[in-house]
Amino acid sequence: MIVEPGMVEALKKATSTVAPIPTVIPGADPIYQTAGDVGNRTLWAVCIIMALSSLAFYGMAFRQPVQKRLFHILTAFITTFAFLSYFAMASGDGISLNKTVITESHKHVPDTEQIIYREVYWARYVDWSVTTPLLLMDLALMAGLSGANILVAIVADVIMVLTGLFAAYGKGDGQKWGWYAWACIAYLVVVYQLAVNGRSTVASKDSKTKAFYGAIAGFTLILWTVYPIIWGIADGGRLVGLDAEIISYAVLDVLAKPVFGFWLLFTHDSMSSTSPSLEGFWSNGFGSQGTLRVGDD
Repeated sequence: MIVEPGMVEALKKATSTVAPIPTVIPGADPIYQTAGDVGNRTLWAVCIIMALSSLAFYGMAFRQPVQKRLFHILTAFITTFAFLSYFAMASGDGISLNKTVITESHKHVPDTEQIIYREVYWARYVDWSVTTPLLLMDLALMAGLSGANILVAIVADVIMVLTGLFAAYGKGDGQKWGWYAWACIAYLVVVYQLAVNGRSTVASKDSKTKAFYGAIAGFTLILWTVYPIIWGIADGGRLVGLDAEIISYAVLDVLAKPVFGFWLLFTHDSMSSTSPSLEGFWSNGFGSQGTLRVGDD
């Protein structure tokens, strides 16, 4: 092929007017937000605390007659389920990765996506769905709440935990914070049952029981109010890392379960003359002619 000199000059002028093609920016590598050594050691430490507390509570239960063991058994079950939950999380069995995609806009180039995988400790929610109703039973029976109020409190509590779990796996902000809002509403129902109905019911009991219920119920509600705050900072807003999240929940769980349990049972045993007594099926089975009595003065 013969190329004329004029044609070469024309081609040079044509190509010189073409603007450079923008470079396409690829998405960055996925980010994995996982626990470090501090977080893992914390999980094992709390696992041991829950195990030792459970053994102590079962031992305290066996020292009481069966009619007086209700609070001991409920409290021992709380730390037992917590032990299983922390063992699962510490051993890596109660964890999954939640994928979040963040779209980033750029000028003159296509949008890019940043993928983030964050560990969600779903075993923690399984723990809360079992242990918090048991803890509510401790407080409700101490106050002498009616069966209807106890049922409402427990159902609201389970809704609170489940919607918190759904929020942790939410794909978008609207979905995540929508579930979080429902969890907060359910928590307010629990607060109403303990703070209003519980306080009204316990007013008919002796002064020691009233004072103790006010103290331990207030302690519990303060701790439970901190949980959603930690969730909003950690799982929700992702403003802190996994280690800080684990440590925060660990401190709350130790206070809300072993510390709560020892406080409850030591006080209960010291007030044995006025503590609830269960006869009938609880202590003698269906063949007995006794009656069920909870919260008698």
